[in-house]
Amino acid sequence: MVVIQNIINDTNIDEDNLQLVCEDFLRVNSLQDSELLIRLVSPVEIQVLNKEYRDKNQVTNVLSFQSDIPEEVGESLLGDVVICVDVVREEALFSGKRFSDHLTHMAIHGVLHLLGHDHEDMTSANKMESIEIDYLDKLGISNPYI
Repeated sequence: MVVIQNIINDTNIDEDNLQLVCEDFLRVNSLQDSELLIRLVSPVEIQVLNKEYRDKNQVTNVLSFQSDIPEEVGESLLGDVVICVDVVREEALFSGKRFSDHLTHMAIHGVLHLLGHDHEDMTSANKMESIEIDYLDKLGISNPYI
């Protein structure tokens, strides 16, 4: 199950589509029984979170927080993906992408972090980007790294 929290009440976001895409991505990765929260926030909120959890006092496009609930509890909580809509909109505009496509990419990117992927080195980055490119292509979204 995917829950979308549109904290900033941005009416330009197709929450139903974002939810369906994220649920499909979980299913494709055999995580259809997992719970995921996608939180759409302001620059102020993401900067506070980035400072508190990553010691980086700046805005960013997406942050991921893995669930810390022990397996023994029996809940299948994957975690939270926090997306700064203003940053994603600016990045999309700057790079000539559709906002909805870039938002979808950031959601998938965030979920991959929850699954343990990162881009700390070239090998890891290439693997993560390959998964993103392949999945987004199935949605009709062009390679975001070109």
